[in-house]
Amino acid sequence: MKDWKKELSEEEYKVMREKGTEFPFRGEYYIHNDNGIYRCKGCGEELFSSKSKFDTNCGWPSFDNEIATGKIKEILDKTHGMIRTEVVCAKCDSHLGHVFNDGPTESGIRYCVNSISLDFEGK
Repeated sequence: MKDWKKELSEEEYKVMREKGTEFPFRGEYYIHNDNGIYRCKGCGEELFSSKSKFDTNCGWPSFDNEIATGKIKEILDKTHGMIRTEVVCAKCDSHLGHVFNDGPTESGIRYCVNSISLDFEGK
């Protein structure tokens, strides 16, 4: 079993293991338009392609599809007086963010993801 506190920075641990949220409009990948693959920072699993990234001006990177079915797990989240759907990496259970059904693309989905939960591999 991984010792997440040794492998992650304090801020990464807070978001990825304690389900925190990074400040909006400040994440490394919020405004990021390079071509490539976004991976889980916890385990390296491929999660999103840059082809599925779009700008929503919501403060966090947004994607309309996972890179392949089964890469992301959805969990009912009733915290903070809201009912939302949390998304986590299906391989290591790292918290990524939330998914909403208000996306502007054909899928109608908006994965709203914390940059700090991701690594990027350019192509």
